[in-house]
Amino acid sequence: MSHSPPVQKSQPGGSSEEAWRTSRLMHSMDLRTMTQSLVTLAEDNMAFFLSQGPGETARRLSSVFAGVREQALGLEPTLGHLLGVAHLFDLDAETPANGYRSLVHTARCCLGHLLHKSRYVASNRRSIFFRASHNLAELEAYLAALTQLRALAYYAQRLLATNQPGALFFDGDEGLTTDFLREYITLHKGCFYGRCLGFQFTPSIRPFLQTLSIGLVSFGEHYKRNETGLSVAASSLFTSGRFAIDPELRGAEFERITQNLDVQFWKAFWNITEMEVLSSLANIVSTTVRVSRLLSLPPEAFEMPLITDPKLTVTISPPLAHTGPGPVLVRLISYDLREGQDSEELSSLVKSEGPRSLDLRHRPQQAPRSPSLIIHIHGGGFVAQTSKSHEPYLKTWAQELGVPILSIDYSLAPEAPFPRALEECFYAYCWAVKHCTLLGSTGERICLAGDSAGGNLCFTVSLRAAAYGVRVPDGIMAAYPATMLQSTASPSRLLSLMDPLLPLSVLCKCVSAYAGGEIEDLSDSDQKALGVMGLVQRDTALFLRDLRLSASSWLNSFLELRHKSHPKSVPMAEPMRRSVSEAALAQPEDPRGTDPLKSLTLHDLNLRGSTETSDTSELSLSAETLGPSTPSDVNFLLGPEGTQEEVEAPDELNSKNRGQGINASFPEGFHPRRSSQGPTRMPLYSSPIAKNPFMSPLLAPDSMLQSLPPVHIVACALDPILDDSVMFARRLRNLGKSVTLRVVEDLPHGFLSLASLCQETRQAAALCVERIRLVLSPPGPAPPRPV
Repeated sequence: MSHSPPVQKSQPGGSSEEAWRTSRLMHSMDLRTMTQSLVTLAEDNMAFFLSQGPGETARRLSSVFAGVREQALGLEPTLGHLLGVAHLFDLDAETPANGYRSLVHTARCCLGHLLHKSRYVASNRRSIFFRASHNLAELEAYLAALTQLRALAYYAQRLLATNQPGALFFDGDEGLTTDFLREYITLHKGCFYGRCLGFQFTPSIRPFLQTLSIGLVSFGEHYKRNETGLSVAASSLFTSGRFAIDPELRGAEFERITQNLDVQFWKAFWNITEMEVLSSLANIVSTTVRVSRLLSLPPEAFEMPLITDPKLTVTISPPLAHTGPGPVLVRLISYDLREGQDSEELSSLVKSEGPRSLDLRHRPQQAPRSPSLIIHIHGGGFVAQTSKSHEPYLKTWAQELGVPILSIDYSLAPEAPFPRALEECFYAYCWAVKHCTLLGSTGERICLAGDSAGGNLCFTVSLRAAAYGVRVPDGIMAAYPATMLQSTASPSRLLSLMDPLLPLSVLCKCVSAYAGGEIEDLSDSDQKALGVMGLVQRDTALFLRDLRLSASSWLNSFLELRHKSHPKSVPMAEPMRRSVSEAALAQPEDPRGTDPLKSLTLHDLNLRGSTETSDTSELSLSAETLGPSTPSDVNFLLGPEGTQEEVEAPDELNSKNRGQGINASFPEGFHPRRSSQGPTRMPLYSSPIAKNPFMSPLLAPDSMLQSLPPVHIVACALDPILDDSVMFARRLRNLGKSVTLRVVEDLPHGFLSLASLCQETRQAAALCVERIRLVLSPPGPAPPRPV
């Protein structure tokens, strides 16, 4: 993507200007120059604050710059090594993208932020308006992030040494994968969700990510009490204040939620956009279309002609897996009312959802059938969302392409695990091909399009169509698709440690639910018996109750701030900022007799270190261990539970480190921060079904992949599943298949749902439209040159 547009400037040190200046630094300096400049500034600032006397703020500022110097010098050689070999993993010279490049870019972003902040401190440290406490908190947060990124760089280096040449996914000894990922998930993550939230993305999208994170932690606080519904959203609104003003608390709570809450929480949170109020607001600002009808396809078998001999047919049976035959819901979207779309046959399939389903304003005549049809499959981690969630950008597609769109509402996991969604999508695809005239199309060109989990289903539907011998689509457009759901590790997967939209445990829980590893909690039988209308009535009552209780809680949080603004342990001459909501994270005393670390800010940890363990470095995070490295019994995309933990290090490692597992990846004296949230609550993921090519298309044999039509992939450089796209495109390219890969910069996974948010997301969404247009209107042969 092109460079980010200028943003409105704020006061010096403000987030908008800081982000823009950091972006300029990133593009104007190479890695070595950036590191040397940062080290020089850190040494200068360290010396200045050492000369300022014994004050607590000056001492901590000096210590934090010492830590910045140490981490930057330790990180630069590893990043240089990764960058030096990253080109070996690209699809081609025109597409420089893979997980190694993304990790280096993310680390450069963090170095850039620290460089800008160090320059600001050097220029303003003598001013009476210099906000020492604010700048210290920013520096501590980014130092913590840099320390964790250094650990990820060492992990990436270990993957580089153990993977097959040119391979991004590890496919060797499962014991090494298990050992690697069990260690990886113990890393501290909260520092990436507080002050540093979204630092790697384009500046214009960070306010949205901050709002999202505040909403998520507020929603999570009330989820267990209210289960689901409007009342949770109402309560969250009134209790979000303390998370907005306390980044450290927000980061700790975000980490707790992502590690410990089940897949039902994520279903509830992601489905907030399905609420009638929010969906109505989205439709107000989205493109107006003539047709938006929800259809219910009856579970009836029908015949489809074989592509090799149209005189022969094959029976397409209705979906049967897990729950037996049932209707499949689809949504028809068309900018113009076309022939067939108001037929009695189609109208008999309409499922009522309100007065806005069909706009039949008088026009002189209907538009003719389009020669093309788009069949869309939405994302949502296989567990959440519907076509309604994705309707805003689908309406834009319908207008810009002038083509009817049929979006499939497949059943969601964990209630309907694999292969139910695949069966429903394949059934709806075949029905659309057979009945395209009812949808306002002649069906001359058909494009399958989907994002994330929907991209996965686009590939597998096409593979299944080829296996049945029926027509495959003329092309596929997949945005940031998941193609590898089997237990493995890759460099881009490391980015899940800091991704606010695809955290590590969320990826694991969604995949496990789709594989059938997540069991729905049926303990609340009363709630199941209420039904939809009963839930609405119950939530309305809870809303009125929580409106009162939450307002009181909201006010109390600010009273708590006033009460705790001057804690006794901090000298009044130099007040240091503490968490304003430590009580919210209070837990029973730790078995070891110490207070739980997750209720403390960096400041609290440093105070404790200075009073209890004076010989411990407070801010040199390479020497800081915030908790034992207790391997979790759960992990993201791990191998079987019983896999041997002890592994043999490769020849590249020093012999004295053999048998020490992944810890051998770290140099002596470096200790990354460990999570203080306890064992990660993730479902053990070892289902062999993930190796099924209809679940992980990247694992499909060559003979199956040969049947795919032209494929156009649009991926995100900072996406934890970037390597899925790169490796899938490389496999298709090696087979001689038609495939394109475009990678957008500085945007998160799921940008299609954020298409109206900023210029960068609009440009990325336009790229997806361009790829679809290539399928619907392929370039013809070049005209002959005149003689």
